[in-house]
Amino acid sequence: MPAGLTAGTPWRNWGRSERITPVYAAAPRNVGEVQQIVRFAVENGLSVKAIGAGHSFTGIAVAPGIQLDLTHLHGIVSHDAATGRVTLGAGTNLHQLPALLRPLGLALTNMGDIDRQTIAGATSTGTHGTGAAFGGLATQVTAVTLVTAAGDILRVSETENAELLPAARLGLGALGVLVDLTIQCVPTFLLSAVEDSEPFDQVLEMFDERVGAADHFEFYWFPHTDVVATKTNTRLPADADPHPLHPVGGWFENIVIANVVLSAICGLGRMMPAVTPPINRLASSVYGKRRFTDDSHDVFVSPRFVRFREMEYNIPREAIPAALREVRALIDAKGWRISFPVEVRVSAPDDNWLSTAQGRESGYIAVHRHYRDDPTEYFQAVEQIMRGYLGRPHWGKMHYQDAESLALVYPHHADFVAVRNRLDPGRVFTNPYLERVLGQ
Repeated sequence: MPAGLTAGTPWRNWGRSERITPVYAAAPRNVGEVQQIVRFAVENGLSVKAIGAGHSFTGIAVAPGIQLDLTHLHGIVSHDAATGRVTLGAGTNLHQLPALLRPLGLALTNMGDIDRQTIAGATSTGTHGTGAAFGGLATQVTAVTLVTAAGDILRVSETENAELLPAARLGLGALGVLVDLTIQCVPTFLLSAVEDSEPFDQVLEMFDERVGAADHFEFYWFPHTDVVATKTNTRLPADADPHPLHPVGGWFENIVIANVVLSAICGLGRMMPAVTPPINRLASSVYGKRRFTDDSHDVFVSPRFVRFREMEYNIPREAIPAALREVRALIDAKGWRISFPVEVRVSAPDDNWLSTAQGRESGYIAVHRHYRDDPTEYFQAVEQIMRGYLGRPHWGKMHYQDAESLALVYPHHADFVAVRNRLDPGRVFTNPYLERVLGQ
């Protein structure tokens, strides 16, 4: 038995939507140990899955066989100062990157608003931020190193096995165990942030203009209100004058308002659903109208302590206003009381085969429920709206589609499955979720 392999213990993800007790668990300390574990799995008819940080709401990281924790494979493996490319261990968490990259004068070109994920987990599930000219995190990947089903090392880059790169950048964990990734970084930069409350109809009427005029634009709509909270970020050089939030004020808005109060609202809404609309109206009226300038990471990312479950769909960008109006009409018609705001973002098209943004200018609509609430009825109904716009679900967020329906909206679904068949014919890296979305 490989060193470090132990009996599995109960595991559950951050959103409490998935749980499993694997047969074995391991935290390999180097790539050689990963190879040994994969070979052991093959010899014993077991599957292998890396769990990342457990921030996916789907079962993509569920490990019935051997669960791999890649925490020890972290940090900078190598750095090319001339190109700005940095190779990172797969278990490196996004929140560790500022301390690693700032001394090199580098940053990620774009980020989402949560940084708990590992770099491998974030890219493998299609994590993205917002910005009409900016792709998801996987578009920043220029090379990966995989441990294959044979226990061998496979390097995929622009010059090595390049035909696999559109699949391997965003591989769902289905092609092998990612042990390192090379990321194209950019020089450090600041973001000037403008946050405001604006009328729902006005923002939707000018949606295309707003996303085209800003480097990074997104908004949150509070159900049962006529208001959205907009966030507009403008990129500035690193030597621009910073104007960060006051430590006390920033703590109050980011921790107390965005987390403690939200938790209280969700709890109160479960006990007395009728109070949700007036509370949402109050929350939207006091939502921070603020302006500040800070390091990119500190503006992109927000603390998230209230556990929730999420579904997010990518649809053509031009369809966002109509689709959001349908979601609003649905909530009103059903009489649901929804505490969590609906999030809207955009991204540039890319060429990764299983990217939600593959081949199209993209908009995203994300819906949430508190983790103690059953999201099924709400999520399934919203999903039907999104499917009417050729919606593609985020791989790490809840959805109800399967391989047959997904193949209709992902033009390269069959291409990806063919690569999977080539690299993992024995399905060493499968689990029930992957069988559902890719087929057996």
